[in-house]
Amino acid sequence: MPLVRIDLPAATSTADVEAVSNAVHHALVEVFRVPEDDRFQLIGRRGPGELVCTPQYLGIAHSDRVVIVQVTCSPGRPGALKQQLYARIAAGIAGATTFAAADVIINLVESLRENWSFGEGIAHYVLQDRERAGVPAS
Repeated sequence: MPLVRIDLPAATSTADVEAVSNAVHHALVEVFRVPEDDRFQLIGRRGPGELVCTPQYLGIAHSDRVVIVQVTCSPGRPGALKQQLYARIAAGIAGATTFAAADVIINLVESLRENWSFGEGIAHYVLQDRERAGVPAS
């Protein structure tokens, strides 16, 4: 159920956009065990002045070609697993594109399962949780 937002420079090639998208999704499938068909992404190419990143932060030097990845998902995964995800995303992007791993900035946002609807205004996970608990639908 992750919702992924990827922001990258406007001049990014279509091939690199696709490779970034795939690298992020494959990392989520491999590390977080997200189902293969659970793919929801917003990808935006940002023009000059719309993608702002400090040249250096916490000892990491950034170029003017940063990729910002924000993953919204359910809470509960341990910190070590999150670190594995960050590493896999950065390595996957760097290995498949012209972006450096140092330029991959990742933010994880946790959202309770009850805060998701996948269409028709239905809180799908609320229904699933009720069914698991044996509570009849209202």
